Amino acid sequence: MSSQGTDQQRELDVRAMRKPDKHPAIFEAYDALPVGASLVLVNDHDPKHLHDEFEARHPGGHGWEYLSREKRNWRIRITRLASTPLPRVLADTAALAADVGAPGVSGAVWRLQEDERDLDSNVIALPPGGGIGAHDGPDLDVLVHVLAGGGRLVTELGAIDLEPGAVVWLPRRSRREFTAGAEGLRYLTVHRRRQALSIGIAPHPDR
Repeated sequence: MSSQGTDQQRELDVRAMRKPDKHPAIFEAYDALPVGASLVLVNDHDPKHLHDEFEARHPGGHGWEYLSREKRNWRIRITRLASTPLPRVLADTAALAADVGAPGVSGAVWRLQEDERDLDSNVIALPPGGGIGAHDGPDLDVLVHVLAGGGRLVTELGAIDLEPGAVVWLPRRSRREFTAGAEGLRYLTVHRRRQALSIGIAPHPDR
């Protein structure tokens, strides 16, 4: 890799780099730019996948301008337009809730996928009669927003009815068990990053 130019328009030549090292180096250089500054990327091909990554990480917050499209000499000016990734809409929960109870649908039907984040968020679908078995929660707090359907949350000392619109607080390490009702259950979770829970079928109350 070679680089040259002023602080306002640095040139970054990645043609001699190993393929796995290119994108990390480019994003490291981009992250070091002040707002309004740019770098000229020099590559041996059209970096379409890199452009897709920029669109995913910095939609609306970066500039992408082709300066040269010559064989083994592609030059793209990448400009930093914002100091941080911009706020944006990630999903429509009304649409995610519309097919609650759909046959064969269970588990996470949406998840937060941004690479650099402190939070995890998922939309969990449980089929009619499905559930997450009784367990002690992890060492973190979880916020649950019921989107559609219904069911019950069984705690250490009782049960809570789950209906659309309910916002439920799950304190860290608290005992919990989810069971979907006849329509199924769909809810949004927000929490610090952690491993996903396994989804199973809860036994019928009469069994």
